[in-house]
Amino acid sequence: MKGEGSSRGGAAMRMRGLVRKEFLQVMRDPSSIAIAFLMPVVLLVLFGYGVSLDAEHVPIALVVEHPDAGTASFTGAFRQSRYFSPVGFSTMRAAEDAMRRGLVDGIVRLREDFVRRMGEPGGAPVQVIVNGIDANNARLISGYVEGVWSTWLRHKADAGGSSLDIPVQVEPRIWFNSELRSRNFLVPGLIAVIMTLIGALLTALVMAREWERGTMEALMVTPVTMKEILLGKLIPYFILGMGGMVLSVIMAVRQFGVPLRGSLPVLFIASSLFLLVALGMGLLISTLAKNQFVAGQIAIIVTFLPAFILSGFIFDIGSMPPPIQVFTHVIAARYFVSILQTVFLAGNVWQVILPNALALLIMAAFFFGMVRRKSRKRLE
Repeated sequence: MKGEGSSRGGAAMRMRGLVRKEFLQVMRDPSSIAIAFLMPVVLLVLFGYGVSLDAEHVPIALVVEHPDAGTASFTGAFRQSRYFSPVGFSTMRAAEDAMRRGLVDGIVRLREDFVRRMGEPGGAPVQVIVNGIDANNARLISGYVEGVWSTWLRHKADAGGSSLDIPVQVEPRIWFNSELRSRNFLVPGLIAVIMTLIGALLTALVMAREWERGTMEALMVTPVTMKEILLGKLIPYFILGMGGMVLSVIMAVRQFGVPLRGSLPVLFIASSLFLLVALGMGLLISTLAKNQFVAGQIAIIVTFLPAFILSGFIFDIGSMPPPIQVFTHVIAARYFVSILQTVFLAGNVWQVILPNALALLIMAAFFFGMVRRKSRKRLE
């Protein structure tokens, strides 16, 4: 019993020493602190303020061939809309030239008989030309033009004391992101990208750094076990990763006004699971690579780029080709992005949270099992 107690005490002392050593290395390495705390701030500021999927204040050309009071009310609807910054042109040739030069993204043309044909059964046609180089932006502009057109018709009918005869009435109800702000969608997903970088990139350099500096051989001749070495390296970076997550959540809620409708414990547990997956991937890469440069490059290609492109953070997974959709199931960030967007915008929807959390748990167990297996082969 005395031997067992001294053994446990010695293991605890070794663990404290390993964790302390790793923390000292982190504090002496400014790049680790920058990745953990400065990088989240930079990325959140860039994406929160600089990246938007919303089309607002779109420059659009208004061509009115015969201006009068009727056309003025119609063009006024565009000038009052926050989605457009209209520019008047007297001829189609001038408007088309402006769109070719990129000065406007679309053209709305009212022909000279617009007012007269408004009273006829067929109605007055409105020509809309949209720059289709950016297909998503073109679809948004077309929808906004239709919205302005229908709103103007409704106001015109109300002013005339008549009813607008529309066979189908659409009453939209926006759930979870009623403001339709892309920032509310992007910022939570960006937390997954940030934690991927912190967890995978930092730990990818850990074991490789030990091999390059020759300190791994020194650890091998000490009484420490492989389990203690791995835990001693994971604990500090887990704390760094969770610190970066807390900073990101605070900025998302306070700085960018993203609603947090779910509970903090659920967010903390899900973040811990994903961070364990990222740490496991990074540690497996560093165990195999033994070179910091190679490990860092592999970590970016294998973890960061898939998290950025194939997680649903920006690009909708349902719009991807079927083979790519199948491949996204091996991307851990896919599950975490789904949890983040649900917890932030919808709340604790367990039908979404639990299956994704289970997937993260399975992936964490897989990667740590691989790390333990590969580490044993190389060090023992």
